[in-house]
Amino acid sequence: MHTRMLALASGLIALRYLPVIPAVEWVLLLLGAGLLLLGLRMYPPGLFLLGLGWACVSGQWALDDRLAPALDGRTLWVEGRVVGLPQRSDVSVRFELQGAQSRHAELPSTLRLSWYGGPPVNSGERWRLAVNLKRPKGLLNPQGFDFQAWLLAQRVGATGTIKEGQLLAPARHAWRDGLRQQLLRSDANGRAPWLAALVMGDGSGLSREDWTLLQATGTVHLLVISGQHIGLFFGLIYGLIALLARYGLWPRRLPWLPWACGLAFAGALGYGLLAGFEVPVQRACVMLGLVLIWRLRFRHLGAWLPFLLALNAVLIAEPLASLMPGFWLSFAAVAVLILTFGSRLGPWGWKAVWLRPQGLIAVGLFPMLWILGLPISLSGPLANLLAVPWISLAVLPTALLGTLLLPVPWLGDGLLWVAGGLLNGLIHGLMLLADTVSPWSPATVPLGIWLLCAAGAVILLLPAGMVLRPLGWPLVLLAVFAAREQIPHGQVEVLQLDVGQGLAMVLRTRHHTLLYDAGPKVRDFDQGERVVVPALRSMGIGTLDMMLLSHADSDHAGGALAVQRAMKVMRVVSGDVPGLPESLKAQPCTSEDSWEWDGVRFSLWQWPGATDGNQKSCVLHVEASDERLLLTGDIDIQAERAFMASPLAVPTQWLQAPHHGSRTSSSAVFLKKLSPAAVLISRGHGNTFGHPHPQVMARYKALGMTILDSAEQGAIRFRLGAFGVAESQRDQRRFWRD
Repeated sequence: MHTRMLALASGLIALRYLPVIPAVEWVLLLLGAGLLLLGLRMYPPGLFLLGLGWACVSGQWALDDRLAPALDGRTLWVEGRVVGLPQRSDVSVRFELQGAQSRHAELPSTLRLSWYGGPPVNSGERWRLAVNLKRPKGLLNPQGFDFQAWLLAQRVGATGTIKEGQLLAPARHAWRDGLRQQLLRSDANGRAPWLAALVMGDGSGLSREDWTLLQATGTVHLLVISGQHIGLFFGLIYGLIALLARYGLWPRRLPWLPWACGLAFAGALGYGLLAGFEVPVQRACVMLGLVLIWRLRFRHLGAWLPFLLALNAVLIAEPLASLMPGFWLSFAAVAVLILTFGSRLGPWGWKAVWLRPQGLIAVGLFPMLWILGLPISLSGPLANLLAVPWISLAVLPTALLGTLLLPVPWLGDGLLWVAGGLLNGLIHGLMLLADTVSPWSPATVPLGIWLLCAAGAVILLLPAGMVLRPLGWPLVLLAVFAAREQIPHGQVEVLQLDVGQGLAMVLRTRHHTLLYDAGPKVRDFDQGERVVVPALRSMGIGTLDMMLLSHADSDHAGGALAVQRAMKVMRVVSGDVPGLPESLKAQPCTSEDSWEWDGVRFSLWQWPGATDGNQKSCVLHVEASDERLLLTGDIDIQAERAFMASPLAVPTQWLQAPHHGSRTSSSAVFLKKLSPAAVLISRGHGNTFGHPHPQVMARYKALGMTILDSAEQGAIRFRLGAFGVAESQRDQRRFWRD
């Protein structure tokens, strides 16, 4: 039975790794072959093929429901109903629109929209909106968040920005949104947004600093409603009834076990409905239901049976769930608990039950967090040791009771005030931990090293006394001491990050690292924090020898402060120091400045006659073993003309497109002088500036240059001095990427 269920789950999960979804005839062949093998009683391969076939069908449905390419970038009037809880910030409101209709085109069933400076939007309302629609697209970086995969898993067929809109019908039966507004209006000791996140799963009221605190202490799962919340509430009700039965306080005419299971499951469902009953909550309820059936009737079959049944039930209902990090983390956490508690020989005391799970889960989830590219909180075990019982036994019951009693203002508000006070104490403790221990992002290592570390974590979860157990820690510590790929002397690794409409490039020699520009910051999106810092950490970089900001425009220097906060920066240089924050302590770019790192020559240049920020861009020339790279910032044609008189204007193999390929740059004479073999373009997909300009692209192509475009290829990496070819992140093909 277990082997068959594993085979089915493997087939369903295999969808995640497909470069393309097979054509219809091949999918039908998969399903037919699976049925044939089942008829021949070859159950594991038959179930694998059936699982893979169904996953392909479901995935293709999601792909077919995306915005047509012809509508990408067009503005249409659409009508639809707001679903879920709109996420509000100081500058915008984001929400999902379902049942969207347009007179001019067929639209996906679900749109994810942003309205900057728009009016309040409430769940259940019907709107007529002028929307600039875009096909699902996201930044693509090593170890970065794959937004395009997330959108597909959410069955979102298009994103869009609202230009204007008209309310057609008010909300009907939008009780969750009304309840959220009541929660947010309560005093709650200043923690109303935290209670809204805890009770209703609405984290839009939490600030960026709040999220950073939760991530640093490994407690995000406590404030984002997930399976753990449903499980905690379930366990609270079940444990209360069990305790009453133990001390004879439960009515004897009612068998306590069925009633405990039934009432606990009803409470979990009610909490799930309050939280919106989204995919993580659905997954938790399915798992709890199967656990209850196992507990009542099939306990003798072992704990892995409900686990595998729940795994397959979730994947059959939504095969795209495997694209979500939460899917892997939730099932991995449950597997860790089954492995550790299920293999114990005798009962544990209450201290062991309280202390051991957090350490074991930290060890067990470490490989999963690592391969998913998520930071690992070193203070997480201690933080959760205190936070889990505090939230589950004190804050959550008080907050839920206060929410249910909001119709009785003095009582409901009073309980929420108490819950907010309890949260305040926890938050202050988390702040102390976050200030003491920073989260850790292990560097990316080869798959073989990761597998050894994962094996070490599993060995550590085995019962004490196992022969292999002493090997556990040495294998896990490979994550810290494993030898990283060494860059040869005289070469430099160049990584152009995909930061949208902006620029950020990492240059790493054998012992030194330089960051050229730090990505954009637009409203509440700081790509320095979201993209640049995680990428640097995934490369094992904790210190920057230099951060060179070409000029002060926000698309080039907006992320600099986030980078400086996250890691040590030895020196900051810029072509426009007055335009930067004083806290960066930047030094001016000078044309005479040049140096050598590990056999690689670096030289700076700036036009003395520059009159605006773009012209002031600090140009970086890099030479490694007679192979050259020129990073130009946003210089224009006039600055290009001045540069051609400098000694650095020599044939160059790699050129960063000046000003993202703007029409005011990349003059024909400049390109002919440098004769680059390849041009690197960093820009946002469908940007409003029209970068790169068609005339400039025509020049690149006429000169036979290889065009490396971040909007089309994601992050781009090559080794200067090795005379090789560039690799892009999109070379790793997945079926959801265009």
